[in-house]
Amino acid sequence: MKRVGVLALQGAFKEHIEKIISLGHEAIEIRNVKQLDSLDGIILPGGESTAIGKLLKDSKIKEVLANKINNGLPVWGTCAGMILLAKELDGNEDGHLKVMDIKVRRNAYGAQLDSFVTTEVIEGIADKEIPMVFIRAPYIVEAGEKVDILHRVDGNIVAARQKNILATSFHPELTDNYIFHEYFINMIK
Repeated sequence: MKRVGVLALQGAFKEHIEKIISLGHEAIEIRNVKQLDSLDGIILPGGESTAIGKLLKDSKIKEVLANKINNGLPVWGTCAGMILLAKELDGNEDGHLKVMDIKVRRNAYGAQLDSFVTTEVIEGIADKEIPMVFIRAPYIVEAGEKVDILHRVDGNIVAARQKNILATSFHPELTDNYIFHEYFINMIK
C-alpha cells in the first residue's frame, strides 16, 4: 500500500483522494509542511494555479516540496498542478515550484466556456480510448530534451513525464477512468 499525498490547499483534491483510496492506497490531504514527511508520492490537483502558488509559499510548503521532488519524490500535476511544476510560464509570470523542464501556457484553451471533453488512446498508458476533461486547461509549449511527451491533442502537448514528474493538462480525476491514477501509482517504487 502506498501513501499518496494530495495537495489540499485549493482545487479539485477530493476527487483524487477518492480515486487513490478506491485503488487500495492511503490518501493524505496535504495542508502543511509536516504532512510531506513519509509520503511515497504526491498529486498537485487542478484549481487556480496563482492561488495555490501563493498558498504553497504562505504555508512554507513550496521550498520543501520542490526539494523533495528534485530528490526523487514522485509527483503528478493535473491542470493547475502542471502549471505549478513548470520551470517556465509563457507570459510575464514567474514559475512556482520550477521542477519540470517545461514551458506552460496558462488557460491555453481559453475561458471556462471553452472547456471540452475528448476521448483518445494514449500509447504506452492506455490501449483503449480514455476520456480527457479540459477545463481552462494549460498545455506545454516547450519541453526540454529529458522530458518524454506522452500525448498531444490537436498538436498541443497535454501529457508529459520527466523521471519522477508527471504532468497532464486534463483532469482524469473527473472521469470514471482510473488509468492515469494507476499509471502514477506504478511510478512510485
